[in-house]
Amino acid sequence: MAKRTSSQVTEAAVSAPERLTGAQAIVRSLEELGVEVVFGLPGGAILPTYDPLYDVEQPKHILVRHEQGGGHAAEGYALATGKVGVVIATSGPGATNLVTPLLDAMMDSVPLVAITGQVGAAAIGTDAFQEADIVGSSMPMVKHSYLVTEAEDIPRAIAEAFHLASTGRPGPVLVDITKSAQNAEIDFSWPPQFELPGYRPVGKPNSGQVREAAKWLAASRRPVLYVGGGCVRADVSAQLVELAERSGAPVVTTLPARGVIPDSHPQNLGMPGMHGTVPAVAAMQKADLIVALGARFDDRVTGDLSGFAPGAKVVHIDIDPAEISKNRVADIPIVGNLAHTVPMLVAELRALGQEANIAHPWSAAPELEAGASASGNGARARLSPWWSYLNRMRETYPSGYAEPADGLLSPQFVIERLGELMRGEDVIWVTGVGQHQMWASQFLPLERPHSWLSSCGAGTMGYGIPAGMGAKVGRPGATVWVIDGDGSFQMTNQELATCRLNGINIKVAIINNSSLGMVRQWQSLFYGERYSHTDLETGMNTKRIPDFVKLGESYDCAAWRVEEAGEVDAAIHRAMEIDDRPVVIDFVTSPEAEVWPMVAAGVSNSEILYARDLRPQLDEENHA
Repeated sequence: MAKRTSSQVTEAAVSAPERLTGAQAIVRSLEELGVEVVFGLPGGAILPTYDPLYDVEQPKHILVRHEQGGGHAAEGYALATGKVGVVIATSGPGATNLVTPLLDAMMDSVPLVAITGQVGAAAIGTDAFQEADIVGSSMPMVKHSYLVTEAEDIPRAIAEAFHLASTGRPGPVLVDITKSAQNAEIDFSWPPQFELPGYRPVGKPNSGQVREAAKWLAASRRPVLYVGGGCVRADVSAQLVELAERSGAPVVTTLPARGVIPDSHPQNLGMPGMHGTVPAVAAMQKADLIVALGARFDDRVTGDLSGFAPGAKVVHIDIDPAEISKNRVADIPIVGNLAHTVPMLVAELRALGQEANIAHPWSAAPELEAGASASGNGARARLSPWWSYLNRMRETYPSGYAEPADGLLSPQFVIERLGELMRGEDVIWVTGVGQHQMWASQFLPLERPHSWLSSCGAGTMGYGIPAGMGAKVGRPGATVWVIDGDGSFQMTNQELATCRLNGINIKVAIINNSSLGMVRQWQSLFYGERYSHTDLETGMNTKRIPDFVKLGESYDCAAWRVEEAGEVDAAIHRAMEIDDRPVVIDFVTSPEAEVWPMVAAGVSNSEILYARDLRPQLDEENHA
């Protein structure tokens, strides 16, 4: 069967009606949409739909151990492939277990469709067994939701859900279908007609606004390209590189955008914000122009808004008009799909005579020749003081870490070696949430889009294992490394059973510091080292409850422990030699290691700390 995208549904020839149950219509709709895989867990209210699933090869169903795991797996699949992820659950607790991944997908703009069973239409409102108003309870966490009580509405609701999830700003859509609708019969035909009169996502931006933005960028003396996750969703990595090189502007990439511009590119200053690099934070604070591309001025990037980038004008480009001027007022607001807007911006710069400087990286800051032209070297003359300042910040405050005083294994070293030994491989990096997530962003060489998956807006612990599972299903030829913390790992590690039974051979590096490390760091800095309920007893000199090696082995994974720096490389090489089952490595690391740089919550980014007792001087000299 030829696959059709959601946008092609209403354009295809209508098939002859066929008598099906509502449940069969659900499965047939997924087949017509070309869905390859769904993650799910059956229960009473969705059981009618599981019966026809038994008879089809596609979509393949992967039985998860918890609905939250199914939701995160669908996210991982979507992020790794660019396709819509699908999760199926039953009513009541099955559906409410999806609230967390729905929130996660909403915050990170992940295309996801959740199909849930509901009690029969006649029983709604009676507090029937496993009844829950999932449409109402999840409403703030989804792009749109449906309660389907009539079987004839099923094909249209599912087709519309896929269209909504994958167009405009991507996001999760919930389709809650009563058991009575699943059991009723309909005359099924495909494609259905959409009923979305108010949904008109913007494609091309206003050309005049783009032209004006290009003029500002070409004239700015301290520009910054502030690149967000929307650029990953729009697949504009190559165009962004050209935009950076043609404008000469430094680039900062938010946590969800890591890899969309290679870390090795000389204009990439790294991640801004709370745990960003000093040069990235300095660039934002001292900029005279910020061009925001698919970013939303999140509080983890801006710090105290009143002190954020006080001298900067803002060009804000986003597909979602609700984001523009929501947190920081835009001087030039541009609503448009980045897939259209970034090439237009590049073309306008080209028309203004802005020449790409690939042969002369801005980071090299060469001496300027007398009589520089209006383009090319002229841009270098204009931006030379700015790059002199930023390069000085790079030289003075490089990324690095101190070895733990307790002599235990450094978590940063483990992640650094993982990145170095995997360099050049087709790797998808997935993280849980906590200190290990920040270290992974800081010390992994992220060179390609769609190679970095992490829970960013919601900060969901337990994201790593199931998201890695979904990514591996979507791109089976890639090596998937999940860098997890001992806290995050304990929330969803049961999905290792799903991995082992389905041949989903991910590799897991547990950064085991025997604590809820990020919370512990805040307790150390702001609560007088009163470590209230953050010790997990999983690492060195503890009870090791659980023992992660024994736990991994109980799931029939290859599992072992590493406690010495000299064992790290060998462990990584050994993991890469195993491809017949998942791998779990328990790296026992120091609880004293901390994430630096850091901007404390609620303060200005100008107060960034490079280390515990060192505040960089974000001075004004030589970049006016």
